[in-house]
Amino acid sequence: MGLVVPKMDVVRVGFIGVGVRGGDYHVKNFIKMEGVEVKAICDTDQQSLDKAIGHVVKQGFPAPEKYTGSDLAYKKMLERQDIDVVIISTPWKWHAPMAVDAMESGKHALIEVPAATTIEECWQLVDTAERTQKNCMMLENVNYGRDELMALNMVRQGLFGDLLHGEAAYIHELRWQMKEIDRKTGSWRTQRHAMHNGNLYPTHGLGPVAQYMNINRGDRLDYITSMSSPAMGRQQYAQREFPADHARNKMKYIAGDMNTSIIKTVKGRSIMVQHDTTTPRPYSRHNLIQGTNGVFAGFPNRIALENIPDKIKAIYDQQHEEALALWKANGKKGYKPYHQNYHSWDTDMEKWYQAYEHPLWKRLGDAAKGAGHGGMDFIMTHRIVSCLRNGEPLDQDVYDAAAWSSVFPLSMDSVADRSNSKTIPDFTRGAWKTGKPLGIVT
Repeated sequence: MGLVVPKMDVVRVGFIGVGVRGGDYHVKNFIKMEGVEVKAICDTDQQSLDKAIGHVVKQGFPAPEKYTGSDLAYKKMLERQDIDVVIISTPWKWHAPMAVDAMESGKHALIEVPAATTIEECWQLVDTAERTQKNCMMLENVNYGRDELMALNMVRQGLFGDLLHGEAAYIHELRWQMKEIDRKTGSWRTQRHAMHNGNLYPTHGLGPVAQYMNINRGDRLDYITSMSSPAMGRQQYAQREFPADHARNKMKYIAGDMNTSIIKTVKGRSIMVQHDTTTPRPYSRHNLIQGTNGVFAGFPNRIALENIPDKIKAIYDQQHEEALALWKANGKKGYKPYHQNYHSWDTDMEKWYQAYEHPLWKRLGDAAKGAGHGGMDFIMTHRIVSCLRNGEPLDQDVYDAAAWSSVFPLSMDSVADRSNSKTIPDFTRGAWKTGKPLGIVT
């Protein structure tokens, strides 16, 4: 926790897996950063490999060495001595094994989400990172979203009072990925819905809420209870979209269309985490944080407070007076204006951005435009490179990767056991009690 490694004048990077996520996002963003050199790229898919190398060359850099030919070609790449950091963007089953191999070879491991799919893998990441003293960071990009970082800034300034409850989700209709048969994400992720019944993808929503609550840094996840709805949507989709004898119709999909898990922290707070990539509904990560003074929620963004900060109250008062004057001028007809309070949502977020925008977004927001997922990918990459070049701890560590990822297997265990609670291991081995909360970096 708080691991600091020697400053790197140049961050020398190798990539394992450069499909949609690794190639079109990570490669493109890392080559935008000052002080980064891409030394090597590994992928079993020649089309993806050539495309990623093309991204590097188009920016005027030397072509990285390519590694391909087998699932274990990455091991040859890890033998190189001119790579400091390995970015892993492969199917889930490879995340933990590749990260362990990377750290054993003397390299820092940056892993796509989830970092692990079993509790055993979570411990392997922790044990290896501690023994090798290498960074093992899960690339949870949502922690760098504009709204998530603004909410973190609000929390750190005490806007919501003492924190009580959070809500997190990954609700994203992805049935269309079932049509990706031979390549891309759906070619392997679809099978997961026939293998597991639980929360298959918890970290996008959970990561920001965990940072609001200082999980692993003053509090920690204690136990989880989980239940799933019936699994119906993907079977019906397969029957509608594929021939009767198609492989997609021969699969039995067991992952409940909606999984809802409740986590209790050691300090008694509660977190609801949901997963649904099947039902027809709008995208949402919830991103709700509730405290004794009020609440912020996302999708759409809205806020309600009991004690309103003076700088915001002044805006409310001005709006009230203007509306009141207009009401009187209209002969007191129409809707009478009222003062904002916690009985109604404020959905006009511009004044909140003006007052509580995170310093990183103030400084880098323009540069982040168009860089993927609303700019959060750029902000994340910038922070990683900045920390490595300046000898600072990364914002997320191996304990975060393990704790957040553990919801995947533990939710399945709970669902299979009539939703009885399952203990979440203390991956920090007690260090959470003295861990320093993530600050508001500039």
